[in-house]
Amino acid sequence: MFLSRIVGQAVFDPAGDQVGKLRDVVVAIRSARQRPRVVGLVVEVLGRRRVFLPITRVTSLDSGQIITTGVLNLRKFEKRRHETLAIHELFDRNVALPDERRGTVYDLAMEQDPRHDWYLAQVAVHESAKRFGRRGQTQVVEWDEVTGLVDDKAVQGATHLLATFDEMRPADVANALLDLSPKRRREVVAELGDERLADVMEELPDAFQVEILGVLDPGRAADVLGEMDPDDAADLLGELTPATSEKLLALMEPDDAEDVRRLLVYEDRTAGGMMTTDPVILPPDATLAEALARVRDPDIGPALASMVYVCRPPVETPTGRFLGVVHFQALLREPPSTLVGTLADNDIEWPRPVASLEHVANLLASYDMVALPVVDEDNHLLGAVTIDDVLDHLLPEGWRERGSDDTGELPAVTIPTTRG
Repeated sequence: MFLSRIVGQAVFDPAGDQVGKLRDVVVAIRSARQRPRVVGLVVEVLGRRRVFLPITRVTSLDSGQIITTGVLNLRKFEKRRHETLAIHELFDRNVALPDERRGTVYDLAMEQDPRHDWYLAQVAVHESAKRFGRRGQTQVVEWDEVTGLVDDKAVQGATHLLATFDEMRPADVANALLDLSPKRRREVVAELGDERLADVMEELPDAFQVEILGVLDPGRAADVLGEMDPDDAADLLGELTPATSEKLLALMEPDDAEDVRRLLVYEDRTAGGMMTTDPVILPPDATLAEALARVRDPDIGPALASMVYVCRPPVETPTGRFLGVVHFQALLREPPSTLVGTLADNDIEWPRPVASLEHVANLLASYDMVALPVVDEDNHLLGAVTIDDVLDHLLPEGWRERGSDDTGELPAVTIPTTRG
């Protein structure tokens, strides 16, 4: 059974209820020649928490149907010293084949022996091309026919590992990176595209953001910052020394750097410190059809797409006079030819950039909103604060690393055992 076929598959309890998704296979490698024993699975449950499921608790392990005994220990998974994550750590490893050929691991196969123990048995390898411009052959060989799989110091790519991330949300990819060693994390980051890396960086804890930014070439670091939302980029630059921050700002595109510089002047837990400078802004003579086309952009997050902001030109922050907001639901209720200026609501005392986190949270809760505008004393729109940014500041420090609470349990799942 090849691992690429089961990664991401749902994990069910005996009653048929889904308890999580398979994210990796944990193996114990004893030597280069001895097949690694599969000791368990890494399962992602509610709240993006990754937990350990012993292989002995798995009653069925077929592609598309992974069934457990219904028993899960919800303690956060922590890899032990003698354990290896087959997908995250062995995929893309450079190995030597018989006859001195070399190649890259792109998949692994596990099989069950007569005693019902699972082992990694075969390695799928993409051979290095012998001639420029020609692709090497692919083949499947036995575990003991390759060398280099247990070399932790070997240079390793991440192409095939990233293929397993294709369908994952940025927050889930960020969670996966937290489980990797610093060396493996650097290898994965090196092959992520700038836009994808920016999305993932926004979901990482501050310390990991700083770590990743520190290993990037300054030019690429500036490009990644330019792909991030301005408020997230400003938060990250605020964690660096002033000299480093200024150096990266100088390397960014001028327009991107200007947005970030404007945000850096505000305190962290204020409306100005949390807002983004890129909400959906339209002039009053724009039609609802134009507004719907703008919020339909998949690059705009759901909270930011929940409403459009109507302003007199210029319609880039800081804008001309702010006229009000039009909620997404209002865009759906009226004819497409209706002008957004006729529907703009402006009957709330919108927060100033110095407004506190508590004041912004109170406004969101009081008016059942998921985003709201931030305006200056002259009623110019400066940006918008979304509920996800507010929650990011209200949740306990380090919440991204902890996931759901350590004492939380899944319905219908008992916890009678510990690892081992």
